[in-house]
Amino acid sequence: MADSNITKRALAEALKELMEEKSFSKISVADICGKCNMNRKSFYYHFKDKYDLVNWIFDTEFISVMSRKAPPSFSTMDLIEALCVYFYKNRSFYQKTLSVQGQNSFSDHFHELLSAFFQSRLREQTGADKVTDFQVNFFSDAAVSAFQRWILDKSDMTPEDFMTQLTICIQCIVEYENF
Repeated sequence: MADSNITKRALAEALKELMEEKSFSKISVADICGKCNMNRKSFYYHFKDKYDLVNWIFDTEFISVMSRKAPPSFSTMDLIEALCVYFYKNRSFYQKTLSVQGQNSFSDHFHELLSAFFQSRLREQTGADKVTDFQVNFFSDAAVSAFQRWILDKSDMTPEDFMTQLTICIQCIVEYENF
């Protein structure tokens, strides 16, 4: 297991370094392997494709951040705040990965993770029999879209400002029945 993580981390660092030089779409698995002196067989033993590697990077780094920061039962706003800080620190990397859409994209992976979170949160709030796919997708779509817009935007809005804007939007939905 330890060797597996060492290999995965080496591939992840190689991808990050390459993404400082060129766009994600221009990077091949051969480029990643060449950067860390591994063969393609090693890459494919651990990952399906370069999108899978990006997803692993997010899962590993973000879960590590969350496990150090938050108790097991954190609030929605705790999650959003942690995501804000993480994405802001890794903005350059995610600007390049979020600009790529399609099968196995990070955007789809992020949506799946948020959907699972919102489904769980909505079940806690409303009861399991009341949660619909529409409700889960509404919150997941909104969150993914807001994060993408913020990360890809050139304005360099701080995590605090982004959180403030999100809080205002959420309060409008919650407080105003006739919004």
